[in-house]
Amino acid sequence: MTDYSLLLRENDLKATFQRMQILETISKFGHLTIDSIYTEISKVHSSISLATIYKNILMMVDRGVLTEVPIIGKKSKYEIKKDEHIHLICISCGDVHDKSFKDRTIEYIDSISDDFLLSTTHREINLYGVCNRCNNI
Repeated sequence: MTDYSLLLRENDLKATFQRMQILETISKFGHLTIDSIYTEISKVHSSISLATIYKNILMMVDRGVLTEVPIIGKKSKYEIKKDEHIHLICISCGDVHDKSFKDRTIEYIDSISDDFLLSTTHREINLYGVCNRCNNI
C-alpha cells in the first residue's frame, strides 16, 4: 500500500483529508475524471465540494503528484504519477490503459529529442484509437 502522506510531503503538500481521499479514490479506480472522483468521494463524505476536489487535483498536478491524461472529445482523466508509460486511450468509451515503455522505445524517443536539440524533462505518450470492446459493438 502506498503511503500517500509521504508522497504529498515529498512534493511539498500537506496531507489533508481531501487530498488523501482523492489519492485513495484514484488508486482504487485507476484513471478518473474530476466528476467521477467527486462522485465517488461524495458517496462517503457528502460535505466535500466539487470546487475543493477540482482545486486540489489541479494543485497535485502542478506539484507532480497526479498526471492529467487528455481524452479527445471528453474530459481529462487523472492518475497518480508513476514511472513513464504509454497511455492507450479509446476515443469512443474513454477507457485508458497503461503500457510500459520498452528500452528500445526510450532509446528511439531520446534519439528524436537529440535530433531536435530538445533537452527532455519527461516523456508522455498518448495513443488514441478505438478499443476492441468498442470495435465489436
